[in-house]
Amino acid sequence: MTGDGDDTGEIPILTDAVDEAGAQAPPAAIANTRAAQSAVVAAVLKLADSLLHSAARDIEAILFENVLDRLRAELPEIVERVLREQTPDGVEHPDGDD
Repeated sequence: MTGDGDDTGEIPILTDAVDEAGAQAPPAAIANTRAAQSAVVAAVLKLADSLLHSAARDIEAILFENVLDRLRAELPEIVERVLREQTPDGVEHPDGDD
């Protein structure tokens, strides 16, 4: 793309451009690059932390609902079984089954 005739179709990256120029970046540019890199890393980590906390809250809500659903489904049977075990033989149950 430079018009030199040596275009390989690959997109040059920043290190290629620096290597071709034969110059090294000044210390201020390196410091700015490191500061920018640190800022990007901090922003990504903050976002990841937020997304993970949100996902954990969602998972907790789903699990809580699943436990409550199972409890609602199984509680009547548990109560009936315990009452049957605690009731002396020959005593009629309130629901009239015996």
